[in-house]
Amino acid sequence: YSENESLRFSASIVSFGYKLGLPMDSDLVIDVRFLPNPFYDPLMRTMTGKDPMVIDYVLDSSVTKSFTRRFLNLLKYLIPYYIKDGKTNLALAIGCTGGQHRSVVLADYTGKQLEKMGYNVIVRHRDIAKHKTEE
Repeated sequence: YSENESLRFSASIVSFGYKLGLPMDSDLVIDVRFLPNPFYDPLMRTMTGKDPMVIDYVLDSSVTKSFTRRFLNLLKYLIPYYIKDGKTNLALAIGCTGGQHRSVVLADYTGKQLEKMGYNVIVRHRDIAKHKTEE
């Protein structure tokens, strides 16, 4: 596929909380509930995946580093086939328990990486404002 095709292809990424249900019309759903959960640290409980402390907590984990490397390689593999098949958009949903911390961090991180690859990206955080008292 050509660079021109990659410019026409876009990724719509949504972070969500499994507690509140899966997003409709997702092509690919990724469960990141296995990653370290900032919710259990009282300092980060009321924060979101937009806060630097939460971002560092999630991304600095060796599990997260290993996962993101593999996940981005999967996307690098899949997207050219989607383009070849005539798809112009990938609807990617990334979920954690409440949609506050891990999924937000991973959605933003994945979006930035896909932009670096030349794709148009829209990231939305469906459940970030729906603070829950337990996760």
